[in-house]
Amino acid sequence: MSYQTPARRTGRAVDTARIGSGLKLLVVLVGLMWLSEVIDTVTNGALDQYGIISREPRGLIGILTAPFLHLGFGHLVSNTLPLVTLGALIAVSGAARLFAVTAIVTVIGGFGTWLISPPNTITIGASGLVFGYASYLILRGLFNRRLGQVLLGIIVVMVWGSALFSGLLPQDGISWQGHLFGGIAGVLAAWVLADDKQQRVK
Repeated sequence: MSYQTPARRTGRAVDTARIGSGLKLLVVLVGLMWLSEVIDTVTNGALDQYGIISREPRGLIGILTAPFLHLGFGHLVSNTLPLVTLGALIAVSGAARLFAVTAIVTVIGGFGTWLISPPNTITIGASGLVFGYASYLILRGLFNRRLGQVLLGIIVVMVWGSALFSGLLPQDGISWQGHLFGGIAGVLAAWVLADDKQQRVK
């Protein structure tokens, strides 16, 4: 017969709470995207103007708003599945980690998109966030030197590798710039949030 000590019960409770908080934040993020698209549809696309407008000062606000805006529900659906899947893999580390990764990818990736996108274009969509989540998961294990995370990164490459690569190729109506800088920002997030750096901060 096995017994569960109070310490183990407390540890499991903490793990459950951490995972729950991360998943709740993910639900909020995705929910805001769907709510924004409903409002955008009702207002005949009025929200799309708040995307990233390349090299225009007024377009800087889009760095924060663009991931929540989409060009119709088809665009939103295509981003939701990988966003939820990859986001959930990060969310198990807690809301703080998911928020940190999301913030780094949104700001760094968005600024890069604003900087090099073609003139007079507006970039919207969460695909840059998807690329950032993916690159974070792929490289996190290398920075942390954890075999389990490395194996998870390999699985991410196997499942989404071809889609990620094709998303970096120039295509009409597709922001490869957003994909590229989202991916770069994800690598930066994996490095900044590595275990050794977090321990130094503490």
